[in-house]
Amino acid sequence: MSIDWSFDDTNLVTIRVSGMLTKPELDTCQSEIEPHIRQGNANFLVLLDAFHGWSREEGWGNISFPERNDPYIDKIAIVGDEKWRDLVAMFTMRDLRDVSIEYFEPDQESQARQWLYE
Repeated sequence: MSIDWSFDDTNLVTIRVSGMLTKPELDTCQSEIEPHIRQGNANFLVLLDAFHGWSREEGWGNISFPERNDPYIDKIAIVGDEKWRDLVAMFTMRDLRDVSIEYFEPDQESQARQWLYE
């Protein structure tokens, strides 16, 4: 599994996820990016590349990160294989949050980036 993140000067947080995501990896990523997004108006671009889903371990139900940080996040664009669309919507609690979250297929990364800045 690999999860990498980077920031740019437009408050864009880019997260690349490949393989199987584990809870400790997600926790590390969230703790590293939290101070950056607390500056406000952050957008997320999540790129799922050869993504294989989530590991089977405890703690996935912890929603404290979105509860603390959603006021500082404008939009989240997720780019990945169509087969993950519904599971990612559930994982991100898309319909239960005030943050705009949209899913794009791999050949739509440029549209995802454009949507983030509309």
